[in-house]
Parts: sequence; C-alpha cells; structure tokens
Amino acid sequence: MSISSADVLDELVEAFKVDSRDYAHLETPDDEEGKRELLQALMNIRRPAPLDERTQKLQDIYLQARVREHGIVHVDDLSEVRDELYLWQGDITRLDADAIVNAANSHMLGCFAPLHACIDNAIHTAAGVQLRQECARQMNELRETYGPHYEQPTVVPMLTPAYNLPSKHVVHIVGPIIQGDETVTSGKRVTERDKELLAQCYSATLDLCAQRGLDSVAFCCISTGVFHFPAERAARIAVDTVEEWKKNHPGAVERIIFNVFSDADRQYYEELLGV
Repeated sequence: MSISSADVLDELVEAFKVDSRDYAHLETPDDEEGKRELLQALMNIRRPAPLDERTQKLQDIYLQARVREHGIVHVDDLSEVRDELYLWQGDITRLDADAIVNAANSHMLGCFAPLHACIDNAIHTAAGVQLRQECARQMNELRETYGPHYEQPTVVPMLTPAYNLPSKHVVHIVGPIIQGDETVTSGKRVTERDKELLAQCYSATLDLCAQRGLDSVAFCCISTGVFHFPAERAARIAVDTVEEWKKNHPGAVERIIFNVFSDADRQYYEELLGV
C-alpha cells in the first residue's frame, strides 16, 4: 500500500471518527500532534470489534512506523545486573522481549479513558485495536465457562499476541488494589494478603512464560500506578519473588527484565539489585 505518512494519519483519523459514530462530526485538528492525539483518543474509547480491511492495514502501517520512530530496544543489548536479571528504564512498548507485562484491570479490555497515562492504555494503543479484540475473545470464552458476569481474578495471567508492538506477546495480569485513606502520608494500607497477591503476580507470570517457552519477559511495576501499591515495597516484593522463583526454576526464563519508568523506581531497584 503506497501512501504518505501524512495521508495515512489523515485517513485513519477520519475512519475512526466515522467508526465511532458519536464523534463522526468532530472537528479534526490542523496540526500533526493534534491529529495523533485525536486518533489515540478514538482508539482508546473504541469497543472491541473488527475494523474494515483497509483501516486495519492503515492502522498497522501507522503503528509500526511509530514503533520505528520511538526506537526498538533489543533485549539482547541490555546489560545483565545479576544472573538472568536486567533493569531498564523507559517505555515498555519499545522492548522486543518475548513478553511484556501489562498491569490490567479485571475486565481485561484495556483502559477506555482517552489519552489516560496508564500502562494499560499505552500498551493497547501501541498494539492496536486487535489486542482489545483478542482480550474480549478470551474473556467471552471464560464467561461461557464461568458465567456472564465473570471478571479476571487477581493473579491469573492472560497471554495474548502483541500485534504491532516489538514484543511477541503481552501478559495481562490484575494486581492487588490497595484500599485506605488517600490522605495518609505513608500511603494506603497494605495488608499481608496484598503482599502475597503481588508476589503471586510475579510468580504466576513467570510460570506462564516458562510453560510457553518464552525466554525473556519484561515486568512493569505491577499495582504501583492507579492501584496504589507503595512503589518501594512493591519493588522489594518483585525482586525477592523473582529471585526465589529463579532458584526453584533454574534457566527456565533466560532474561527477566524489571522495567521502570520513573527515576524513583529506578533507584529502588538499583538499591535492591546492588547496581
């Protein structure tokens, strides 16, 4: 399909506007960044459903070009900080790991809030609308077994293709949600059960990767965003759990990457890993 990048963006915006119905008459910005944001917002709010063939191809062309613009980070080029453990700071959607981990919610369909700055939104946006369709397909199958009101439990991972991401797969997992008083300086109240559940998120994900023969996995900081798990405690649980899992499953997953986004999270992991 021979078409300029500007024309791809313009046609995609108009196609997604028409597809959304309620926003078909929305005014399109004149600038490229405004168009990109509008397209992302329309992708974010879209319910799981197939696209027409041309729009699907254009979306894939557009998203794969965006991947190249942002730059693919090859896990083979990362520096090992400890036996089979790696630490990398940046956008997880740039990593070409066998699997990246998405901090999902129990509906497993991604974040529907337009332009929301959560990892669930970032991964679904970069992967394309196929990811939400696949998550919906798997959830529909589970509802046939467990009933129409089924939601994915905490700790139970779901594996999907990564579509337009440089990684091969995405592991979607629901971490514990921390309850309590938002005004408390030390954060919300973390129970022993919360700690156990967070640890199980890491071990269950690694179990799944080992079962599927995946050699590399990049973990986000599960539950530390909108789920409010205190970041420093979450990092300690992550490192301790992964270390223990590695002892019990030597060589089962060759590269385990702790992916962090903030400087504060990087410092926590550097201290724990002795970097």
